[in-house]
Amino acid sequence: MGERKRISVGILAVFLLISASSFQFLHASHDHAIFYESFDESFEGRWIVSQKEEYNGVWKHAKSEGHDDYGLLVSEKARKYAIVKVLDEPVILRDESVVLQFETRLQEGLECGGAYLKYLRPQEAGWKPKEFDNESPYSIMFGPDKCGAINKVHFIFKHKNPKSGEYVEHHLKFPPVAPSDKLSHVYTAILKPDNELQILIDGEERKKANFLTSEDFEPALIPPKTIPDPEDKKPEDWDERAKIPDPSATKPEDWDEDAPLEIVDEEAEKPEGWLDDEPEEIDDPDATKPEDWDDEEDGEWEAPKIDNPKCEAAPGCGEWKRPMKKNPAYKGKWHTPLIDNPDYKGIWKPQEIANPDYFELEKPNFEPIAAIGIEIWTMQNGILFDNILIAKDDKIAASYRETTWKPKFTIEKEKQKEEELETGSVGLAGFQKKIFGLLYQIADMPFLSAYKLKILDVIEKGEKQPNLTIGILVAVVVVLFSIFFRIIFGSKKKPARVEKTKTEPAETSTNQGGENEENKEKEETSGPARRRTRPEN
Repeated sequence: MGERKRISVGILAVFLLISASSFQFLHASHDHAIFYESFDESFEGRWIVSQKEEYNGVWKHAKSEGHDDYGLLVSEKARKYAIVKVLDEPVILRDESVVLQFETRLQEGLECGGAYLKYLRPQEAGWKPKEFDNESPYSIMFGPDKCGAINKVHFIFKHKNPKSGEYVEHHLKFPPVAPSDKLSHVYTAILKPDNELQILIDGEERKKANFLTSEDFEPALIPPKTIPDPEDKKPEDWDERAKIPDPSATKPEDWDEDAPLEIVDEEAEKPEGWLDDEPEEIDDPDATKPEDWDDEEDGEWEAPKIDNPKCEAAPGCGEWKRPMKKNPAYKGKWHTPLIDNPDYKGIWKPQEIANPDYFELEKPNFEPIAAIGIEIWTMQNGILFDNILIAKDDKIAASYRETTWKPKFTIEKEKQKEEELETGSVGLAGFQKKIFGLLYQIADMPFLSAYKLKILDVIEKGEKQPNLTIGILVAVVVVLFSIFFRIIFGSKKKPARVEKTKTEPAETSTNQGGENEENKEKEETSGPARRRTRPEN
């Protein structure tokens, strides 16, 4: 019994030692944080809710679903929300790293709405906490936003143009896509003194950019050195045609533009054993007139048709017609051949002149952060904000992720797996996650920027209707193969070769491929109505 007590005391001592170490570690992290909001206590009295009439969404101090951890909750659908926290001292974004981090959880999902933060300029810029709205001047806007085909993690900064004195919004190009599940996620933006920006989602780097390059921000922070001369005009005699019709060319005398693409194959012979007198379909001998059939009400009953079994063993049935073949005399419409244009001068462009708005900049002149605001419009409730952090070192931010976000996320992931196992969909869910993840990566590729909204729209539809995942994947593969095929082989098709055959000849047509199928469908739908049987009640 005494030995058990000694073991228990030893375990307790180790537990207390670990707890004390963890407390010291977290306390040390808090000491190094410029600002930290855990929402463990009510936000009232510390955060200021906007009193603007249109911002009537109700903020609540609420627990995250399944946890004892509190956060700031968006409680109602289809509302505008605005709340702000004024910092004790402004944060200078100039000569050292600054890390912006916060957690958000979309407990009801997100169909259309924002979950981002605004890092506001000092109030001398012209705003008041109780009047905080979308016009309040901010320095940085960061976080997820989703509506329709739009699904991205914003990073926007406002910068004062040193030439004009105006503030310009600069948007991150090709921002990462925000997770669409209902789990807790942590968003991190690291601003470094060497002009580098890193964006992390759940501690993993999802985007790296440079504030000074035009490849990463739109519009570019630094204007181009030269611009097209707005007063330079294209000369009237400037010829941009690389090729022109050959003026000496004439249509050959033997060129027949009216010759058809296909002609009847006169050499074709009817296959031996062809049953001319047998119809392709016959009355079903096993069909009987229903007992409740009323000739006056339903009309004269006729047996339904079935395929003629005699035709299955024969080359074909019914009237035989010679098939079509490619017309050797076909040349199509004659066009004047093109030759090099002797007067070609190239594509005209205005001359470049020095850009009067150009300026040089070694690093962005960010405005200080004097407050943190959440100003969103959302059609979704259940958005929970938590653990808002500003720090000078990503190691500090990483420690917060480990202690505040990761334990919750781990629990939520395990619960999600259990629910998937219960429904028997874990395999499919994993497959769907990989597919959508792949599509999100494709959407982020710079050379596909013109198609990004369409790709995201496909992803959104697939996530709303998981049963369409396979179909969406097949459709994407087919489209990609079609594009590659056209790129490699070109878009022109060669006429299909019609050969003599002893099987049933093809339908007569002057077109090919899909149009034959279309004609066949039209014939099937527009032909005489089939004999019908009375539907059962």
